[in-house]
Amino acid sequence: MTMNTVRVGLVGSGFISSIHARALRNCPRAELCVVASPSPGNAAKFAATFEIPRHFTDYREMLELPELDLIVIGAPNDTHCEITLAAAQAGKHVVVEKPLCMSLAEADQMIDACRTAGVKLMYAEELCFAPKYVRLKQLLVEGALGQPTLLKQSEKHDGPHAPHFWDVERSGGGVTMDMGCHAIAFFRWLLDRAPLRSVYAQMDTQVHTDKTRGDDNALLILEFENGVTALAEESWTKLGGMDDRAEIHGSQGVAYADLLHGNAIETYSNSGYGYAVEKAGSTRGWSFTIYEEEWNYGFPQEMRHFVDCVAEDRQPLVTGEDGRAVLEAIFAAYASAGSGQKVALPFATSATKPIDLWRHSD
Repeated sequence: MTMNTVRVGLVGSGFISSIHARALRNCPRAELCVVASPSPGNAAKFAATFEIPRHFTDYREMLELPELDLIVIGAPNDTHCEITLAAAQAGKHVVVEKPLCMSLAEADQMIDACRTAGVKLMYAEELCFAPKYVRLKQLLVEGALGQPTLLKQSEKHDGPHAPHFWDVERSGGGVTMDMGCHAIAFFRWLLDRAPLRSVYAQMDTQVHTDKTRGDDNALLILEFENGVTALAEESWTKLGGMDDRAEIHGSQGVAYADLLHGNAIETYSNSGYGYAVEKAGSTRGWSFTIYEEEWNYGFPQEMRHFVDCVAEDRQPLVTGEDGRAVLEAIFAAYASAGSGQKVALPFATSATKPIDLWRHSD
């Protein structure tokens, strides 16, 4: 059955929910009708800013609305499972921001609940929709680069924008949990979900020891069963704004894609500035000011795709199962950093959050 309009609710009123709201306003089929946030006054302020007709402090009240079709979760990591299970029980489709949740057990619960309820569980990985990266994959699919041999992706800035990212009890980990999940999802997408064979990771807390027990720098080496090796570089310690780039090395060529350089304005600012994705890092000093930033990162395209999947009952490009596969690799990465050894996949663990496999004695 095809819907003309998909009525959408947001859970969260922070940085990422603001991006979701703007992205959804660019979706012709989407009607952003409600927002929920427990922070006092935030839901009302957010609703007024984005002209959303209804708001709640308790997301459960929002889920009781019979007209609601889809929710987008932009809340802290430790709430993802609880909200998803409640949404599935209420018969609502779900988009979950990265990372999917805190543990593999939670991921299985979420997938099972949504499958049982007959609702879609979609995983918000915007790099699969970023125009430069979409073209990068097209080059690979077209055969322009031959057989892939090495993939690289790096994402770096000077640290997250909200307190819960620094709190490993709420976030589950540091930069690997926050941004390494982008790289893993990106590599799997480029390789059409090729199975992972192993992960080796090096992590450290080098700069932000006063703020977190989590890793603020990480290197991940992933080996896929098809013989491709991938390298992810993730950092919360890079000054001068956001940095996001990728490479594909193949038997017949190489391609480099930089989301910020090449279509940005070189800027020097004493006071700094902020908009959308750039709020993830300081923009004082030299930085690269990007125009149409959210489109460049693929957020409107991502939300339009998810809305269309609900409207037309189509399989989404990025699913809850993909989110679980990414989370499994993240757990393996923290286990590798903790042991100093390469970790084979599939990887099973009863750990409740990835950082517990690294910070054993803390």
